[in-house]
Amino acid sequence: MGQFYETIPESLMKWVLEQKMFCVATAPLAGSGHVNVSPKGGPYFGLLDDKTFWYLDLTGSGSETVAHLYEPANGRITVMFNAFDGPPRIVRLFGHGRVLESATTAFADFVKKHDIQLLAGTRSIVVVDVHQVGSSCGFSVPFYDFRDFRTTLNDYWSNMLRRFDEGRSKESVEKYWASKNAWSVDGLPGFSMALETAKKQHVAPVAKMVGPLAPHHYRNDRRFRLRHLAMVSILTAILTLAFTISVLPYL
Repeated sequence: MGQFYETIPESLMKWVLEQKMFCVATAPLAGSGHVNVSPKGGPYFGLLDDKTFWYLDLTGSGSETVAHLYEPANGRITVMFNAFDGPPRIVRLFGHGRVLESATTAFADFVKKHDIQLLAGTRSIVVVDVHQVGSSCGFSVPFYDFRDFRTTLNDYWSNMLRRFDEGRSKESVEKYWASKNAWSVDGLPGFSMALETAKKQHVAPVAKMVGPLAPHHYRNDRRFRLRHLAMVSILTAILTLAFTISVLPYL
């Protein structure tokens, strides 16, 4: 049944690297925030040692994981692998992550040092320091036969970068990041490069959630809105009334 370790046991290392997919879970610190779970597939995961791993973060429509890792005093992350064939097994790696964005020197140095093969659309590498490893039975996980990795995402970004190189300036991955990767669904800031591009090129973020529980503004968005004007007007009226009442006896 369940066993826990402070580091990744050598007996699990080979098994982890053989898995075809894993899931990443993170959450904001606020209780009202949304827990995120992201499936990852492909051979884009690596172990540096028995307490550190990395994975390629490919461009997608969300930026939840990165936003949670960037949140001050947060950085919590759990990665889960499970066996879809052979003996049943679930392995969770609990840790704290850091983000190496693709435009940074830290990213370039890491790629060179570890000879990582990048893909079109790679926006960052997530590096995780593990502080706990959990292994459990997985007896209820069904069998699945692996057929192949999907190439849809890789092909999409390869084609977009090709069109950009051909002169189609609107086909910019930087603008995509600015539109969809600058903020989390809860209004936490996401990729630094996305925020910078959004500011420089005036790219508005896309709305990501709907309904009454969806956030209606970004937490760090300091633009002056109509509700702010209404609040100022109400406060001004209250202060004016209070001042008038206080000076009436002396008139």
